[in-house]
Amino acid sequence: MANTKQEIIDELKSLLEKDVTDIKEQVDHLKTQFYRDAAEEGEGAEISPEDAESAAQLEAQFKELLSQYKTRRAEIAAAQAKEQADNLARKQAVLDEMKTLSEGETDGVMANLQRMRELQAEWKNIGPVAPEKVQELRKAYQRYQEQFYDMVKINIELRDLDFKKNLELKTLLCEAAERLQNNENIIEASRSLQQLHDEWAEIGPVARELREDLWNRFKAASTLINKKHQAYFDALHEKEQANLARKQAIIEQLKELNEPIVNGEPLSAKQWEEKSEKIQALQEEWRKIGFAPKKFNQSVYDAYRAECDRFFHTKTEYFKEMRDTFASNLKHKRALVEQAKEVNNGLSQQMEAGEVSRDQWDEMTKKIQDLQAEWKTVGVVARKYSDEVWKQFSEACDAFFNAKREAAKESRIERQKTKAAHAARVAVSQGAEGLRHMRDRLQQEIKTAENNILFFTAKSKTANKLVDSMQKKIDELKKQLAEIQERIDAEE
Repeated sequence: MANTKQEIIDELKSLLEKDVTDIKEQVDHLKTQFYRDAAEEGEGAEISPEDAESAAQLEAQFKELLSQYKTRRAEIAAAQAKEQADNLARKQAVLDEMKTLSEGETDGVMANLQRMRELQAEWKNIGPVAPEKVQELRKAYQRYQEQFYDMVKINIELRDLDFKKNLELKTLLCEAAERLQNNENIIEASRSLQQLHDEWAEIGPVARELREDLWNRFKAASTLINKKHQAYFDALHEKEQANLARKQAIIEQLKELNEPIVNGEPLSAKQWEEKSEKIQALQEEWRKIGFAPKKFNQSVYDAYRAECDRFFHTKTEYFKEMRDTFASNLKHKRALVEQAKEVNNGLSQQMEAGEVSRDQWDEMTKKIQDLQAEWKTVGVVARKYSDEVWKQFSEACDAFFNAKREAAKESRIERQKTKAAHAARVAVSQGAEGLRHMRDRLQQEIKTAENNILFFTAKSKTANKLVDSMQKKIDELKKQLAEIQERIDAEE
C-alpha cells in the first residue's frame, strides 16, 4: 500500500498502463488516500513555502493523472455504448427471425432447424448489450428457442440429442455453481456465479420432465452464494457502523479535551503538553479505524478535523504568546545584569581613584539590593537561558558583596597595622619580651590572611584587584615580622 503522495502518484501511473475498466476501485481508494493524507499532512504544524509548493506540484500531477483516467474511461464507455447499441440491433434481428421460425408451420420446422442452430451460434457470437436490456433479451431468446424446439416433433432422436447435450452442459454448470461455495472470496464467487447464469441462459432447453429439477438444483446453489454475498455486505455494513461509532466516540473525547479551551479556561504549559499527548494518541487510533458508511464518511471526518484544528490552533497561539513573554522577561533580566555590572564598574573606578566612602558604599549597596528585589518580580524565561542569565546576575551581585567584604577586611587590617606600630613602639620600650609578643601576633595575622585569600573564588576585574591588595598587606606584615625578628635577635 502506498504510504506517501509520491508513491500514490506512481501507483496510479502504473494502474493507467492497465485496462482502465478494471481499476475503478483501486483508483477510488488511491484518490481517498491521497486527499486524506494531504489533509492530515500538516496538522498542528506550520508548512514552509517549499513544502507547500511541493505539495501543490504533487496535487497537480495527481489531478492530471485522474483527468487522463476519466478521459480514457469516457472514451471506452462511449465505445462500449456504441458497441452495445450495435449488438442490441443484431440480437434484436436474431430474435425477430427466431420469432418467425418459432411461430411458423409445424410442417416446415425441420427445414428451419439448421437455420435455428445458425441463429443460436450467431447469438452466442454477439457481444454484450446494455445491462438493462439483458434480462428482456434473454427471456425472449429462451421463449422463442423453447417454442421452436417444442415444435420439433418430427425427429425425436435429434431433439433428444440436443436435450441430452444441453442436460450435460447445464449439469456441469450446476456442479460449478456448487463448487463456488468453497471459494472464500465471496466477491469473486459472486462474479463467477453471474457468468454461470449467463452461460445457462445461452444453453438450449432440456427434456421437459427434467427442466424444473435441474433449474431448482442450479437455483439452490445460486441461493447459497447470494446469501453469503448478502451476509458479506451485511457484515461490512455492521463493521462500517462500528467504525462510525468508534470515530464518533473519538470526536466526543476530543470535544471533552477541548472543553476548557471553549470555555476560555487558562492552561499551564504542562497541561497543554499532557492534552497534546492524549490528542495525538486519539489521532493515531483514528488512523487505524476503517471507513464508516459512505454517507457519513465526510461529515464525521469534518467534525474530527475541526476539533483537532481547534486544539492545535489555540495551542500554537498560547505558546507564541508564552515565547513573547519569555523574550520580554529575558530582555528585562539581561538589563538588570547590565545594571549590576555597571555598579561594579563604578566601584572599580572609585577604588582606583582612592578610598570609597561609607556613603558611597551604602548607595551602591542599596542599588544592588533594589536590583535583586526587582529581579524577583520578573517572570520566568525560556529554560535554555534561565541558568545562564541567573549565573550572570548572581556573579555580578556576588562580586559586589565580596568586594565590600574585602574592603571591610582591608580597613580592619589598616587599623590593625596602626595598632601594630603602636604596639611595636611600646615593645622598644618593654624590651625583648614585648618584641616576642609582637612577633607571635604578626605570625598569626599573616596565617589568617593567607587562609582567607585561598577561599576568595570570584573572578572579575574588581575581585582580582582585591586579591592583589590583600597580597600587598600580607607582604607588609611579613616585612614588619622580619624587622621585629631582627630586633629580637639584636636584643638576645
